[in-house]
Parts: sequence; C-alpha cells; structure tokens
Amino acid sequence: MKNIQPLNIKQIAQQRIAILFEQANLIGKTNPALATKYIKTAQKIAMAARLPINQKYKRHICKHCKTLLITGHNNRVRIQQKREPHIVATCLNCGYTSRIPIKNNKKENTKNEQTTNIPHETPR
Repeated sequence: MKNIQPLNIKQIAQQRIAILFEQANLIGKTNPALATKYIKTAQKIAMAARLPINQKYKRHICKHCKTLLITGHNNRVRIQQKREPHIVATCLNCGYTSRIPIKNNKKENTKNEQTTNIPHETPR
C-alpha cells in the first residue's frame, strides 16, 4: 500500500465517492437509511483522502441530518425573490433550510459598464 502515489489515492477516492453517490441516488426513495449510510461513508472517504466533496454532490446532502435530499420526496425547493434572489431548499426530515444565491449576470454587467465610463480623476 505504501507504493501507491498520493495522486492515485485521490483518484481512487473520487471514483468511490462518485459510485457511492450514484448508489445512494438509486436506492434513496426505497431505502433512505441505506442511502444515508452510503453518504456518510462517502464523506469519511473524502475526509481520509483530504478531498472536498464536489459541489453537485454537496447540495444533495442535508447539512444537519446528513440524509440524501431527493426533490419532491424529502426535500422542498422554493425560489425566493426577497432581497437577492435565492433558492431555499428545505429538508423535510429535520426542517433544516439551506439558501443558494442565484447570480444575476445582467446586474454585474451593468455595474461594470457604469464603472468603466466614469473617469478616474476628477477635474479641479
């Protein structure tokens, strides 16, 4: 085991994490306890290999109860327009809510255009 390079260990860990999440998605509706066990195992593998869990996987895990979030089954997703537009995902097992901001490219483009038209020095 000492002959395996760290790069290979990380690749193997990423593959196993992906497999565990696929299996959790397949079995999530019929056996949520087993899906939760798969997710916890994937998190332990990521911690042991010192890898961050991919964003697409991380958003499907409840941060409070560590269950697999399946939209319409144990997860409610709403879009809120208050303040900044954002998505609110609520876990129906524990009630934890997570907020994901929605980036608006039009506002960023208009701000950049306005700042480029302003001269850097003011006349005296």
